Amino acid sequence: IGAERAAERLLLAALCSVCQALQDGMLFPTESPSREVKDVSGLWIFRADESPERSRGFEQQWYKSPLAETGPVIDMPVPSSYNDITQDAQIRDFIGWVWYEKDVWVPARWIQDRGTRIVLRVGSAHYYSVLWVNGVKVTEHVGGHLPFEADISGVLRQTSGNQCRITIAVNNTLTLETLPPGTIQYMTDRSRYPAGYFVQNTNFDFFNYAGIHRPVLLYTTPKAHIDDITVETTFSDNIGLVSFNVSVLGSSKAAVKVTLSAQDGRCVASADGSRGVLKVTDVNLWWPYLMHENPAYLYSMEVSVQATAEDGQTDVYTLPVGIRTVKVTSTQFLINNKPFYFHGVNKHEDADIRGKGFDWPLVVKDFNLMKWMGANSFRTSHYPYAEEILQMADRHGIVIIDECPGVGIKDIRSFGNVSLAHHLTFMEELVRRDKNHPSVVMWSVANEPASEMPPAGFYFKELVSHTRSLDSSRPVTYITASNYARDLGAPYVDVICVNSYFSWYQDPGHTELIGLQLNTQFDNWYGKYQKPIIQSEYGADAVPGLHSDPPMMFTEEYQKTVLQNYHNVFDQKRKEFVIGELIWNFADFMTSQSIIRVVGNKKGIFTRQRQPKAGAFLLRERYWRIANETGVLPTWARYPCL
Repeated sequence: IGAERAAERLLLAALCSVCQALQDGMLFPTESPSREVKDVSGLWIFRADESPERSRGFEQQWYKSPLAETGPVIDMPVPSSYNDITQDAQIRDFIGWVWYEKDVWVPARWIQDRGTRIVLRVGSAHYYSVLWVNGVKVTEHVGGHLPFEADISGVLRQTSGNQCRITIAVNNTLTLETLPPGTIQYMTDRSRYPAGYFVQNTNFDFFNYAGIHRPVLLYTTPKAHIDDITVETTFSDNIGLVSFNVSVLGSSKAAVKVTLSAQDGRCVASADGSRGVLKVTDVNLWWPYLMHENPAYLYSMEVSVQATAEDGQTDVYTLPVGIRTVKVTSTQFLINNKPFYFHGVNKHEDADIRGKGFDWPLVVKDFNLMKWMGANSFRTSHYPYAEEILQMADRHGIVIIDECPGVGIKDIRSFGNVSLAHHLTFMEELVRRDKNHPSVVMWSVANEPASEMPPAGFYFKELVSHTRSLDSSRPVTYITASNYARDLGAPYVDVICVNSYFSWYQDPGHTELIGLQLNTQFDNWYGKYQKPIIQSEYGADAVPGLHSDPPMMFTEEYQKTVLQNYHNVFDQKRKEFVIGELIWNFADFMTSQSIIRVVGNKKGIFTRQRQPKAGAFLLRERYWRIANETGVLPTWARYPCL
């Protein structure tokens, strides 16, 4: 049947279950007086299904017995991508089903207390996943980069003992209907390829890392529990307003109480009921990094649900809340009614050995580097990042453009109804997960799609409209590299985000043309759409330590020269309608092998190991200068010594 056709059937089957699952919330698991969290990440066992059709695991039902009994297994760390862990090139480039398994102990009190829900949550797995507990299927999920979970209380209480065997099958096959899309190509020339030989084709420039990329958790809630919380904030003068909506499952008569506390622990507002508005006097607003003397102020909103005696104990969940507003005019992006200029980076979840696997030391290092260079923002190119990264951004005041994995949509068949339905569902999952983060100020629904194709107009009209219906408090965009006159999606977005690589992919080596071409680009886009513009990507590859004077392509001097020429134009246009600049890229990252990539993309201003190139120091000087122009920074920020 072929790997691609099998994946397509699984995708279509999963879409229905995913749409039904969206009725539930997806709060980040945290501990409280009523909730416990057990991290079951760590060392798992692993097996790739290397059968020609990649289907042996399902045919032989590997999930029904310990994975080691089915054949050879190896150790695999979770979270991580599996690709770079071994010395086996076949594992690095593997396409198809891989199997993970781990035996964990569940506390006896969790199982014995029938008023306790036990939930298994996977932070993300790329791309399509099926999950079993003790041989029983509990859920499946289509799409990487977002969490999925299942209530496994019933399964655990049907089996004897406290041991729990978790089995997860993950398939990284990309089809025309997945996000990102791809195709499986079978090579039929028997003089060059063996029978059954196939390759995964994609239209994106980063490595298709796969595996369980974020932590796997067990957590508990009472039977009557807080399922979801939605907050929206605004303010007038010194009064802050927090609108809240609390969803409770497991009880129809639960009493809800909401309390908002300041950072010093003082209660500043409270209310009873599942819906309401909290009024905060002398409000501390959430401000971006370098925009205010007291950035990233977070209140703590405690939600408690008192169930009836028969429904069980009280449930408590605490949510950080930043009070701020976001607005867009024809020439400005406003945060708390003040003009905000994006001076930041594009990133990837990418690092040596771990691939896209979540790693706290790497996350903290990256935030330290961003703050060192004076960056106030980043875009989650080209997919949603880990929730823990958004939480860090909330705490540090780093503004985020939150992007879904709609990258590489180049084939007209990827604009069909199945693709659109999946894209709409993905945006629902993304908004559901990230809606309460003050750092998230804009949704990006795609990157560099073939938006000149006839179906693109309807596709993006529906996609942008649906995203606005999910969250009317944030603007919506997508990232374009199209001709301004033929872009069929641009009329529907709130902000124009443009990628261009003058003197690199166009007129390579001719940096003297950047000024003219970039000015023309900005004037054309603004003249047609009258919307503010972000230069969402620009840059040049630089091999670290490679030098040339006069500058030549791939040297650090050339990258620096390209940046300087772009900056000259930015400084003119940010007085008019350009509202931001995001360098491509924060750090070098891995790509598939090709004749234009020498062990990955080298457009980073830091190496993959997070060491600075010359461009990093240039941007640091620029970003701090831009921040200091506002005149609101404290002394420590005007003279950075981070």
